Amino acid sequence: MTVWISEISLDDVETVVPLFDEYRQFYGQASDIEGVHLYLSQRLNNCESVIFVAQRDHSACGFTQLYPSFSSISMKPIWILNDLFVRASDRRRGVGYQLLQTAIEYARKSHACRLALATERKNLPAQTLYEQSGWVKDEIYIHYNHPLNG
Repeated sequence: MTVWISEISLDDVETVVPLFDEYRQFYGQASDIEGVHLYLSQRLNNCESVIFVAQRDHSACGFTQLYPSFSSISMKPIWILNDLFVRASDRRRGVGYQLLQTAIEYARKSHACRLALATERKNLPAQTLYEQSGWVKDEIYIHYNHPLNG
């Protein structure tokens, strides 16, 4: 199976909208095509994220979205791999791995000091993919979140 990975621009956002909607539904959210289109368009228009899409047979089958951040200690950029999704019918075919490799190469070229991601504790298939791809589970820091309502 030949897969092409490319960075999308604002003009290409429609390519990723259905996948992003499926991704949100995977995590228990209601379908919202219009909201997804607006959200992704805003991220790209404001240069707040980088999105790569995987395509095979001229059809989108996966994507990853990176958000920029910074490390005060190293005084270098960091990329947060916030979203990675491969359509169920295309899983276990190397698409996720190729998207991860593309993200790693992009982060390297931008001179980032690291690429970070988080996944649900129960998402064992994703954890296996990450660890097989060279990602290292953080055993040093404990991460906290403070939910904000509204």
